Amino acid sequence: MDRPPCPRLDALPGRELPGGLRVAEASARAARMRGLGGLDALPDAHALHLPRCRSVHTFTMRFALDLIWLDRAGRVARIDRDVPPRRMKACLRARSVVECAAGRGDAFAAALRSTTAAP
Repeated sequence: MDRPPCPRLDALPGRELPGGLRVAEASARAARMRGLGGLDALPDAHALHLPRCRSVHTFTMRFALDLIWLDRAGRVARIDRDVPPRRMKACLRARSVVECAAGRGDAFAAALRSTTAAP
């Protein structure tokens, strides 16, 4: 399945998920600091995984996000849907978070559940 490009996320290491979805990994400090801030939009088939993360902010966001919080084993612990810009969210049970466009959290959560390893 062809996906629209997202140069910022396509430049990061990541993995393909069922359904033509891709999760980019922001493990380097620079990638984590830049995150999704300042983007005008996030294509539906892209998401960003932030390992070792229990809280995020959307201060520099221009669009709403769905947040998929993953536990230590990489299982979905919680989904926060339609988080608007200029907010803070946390999940103490989480060990990482996947950020995707609002409305896409269920699709990414299902794809993550269908794989055996965490992103």
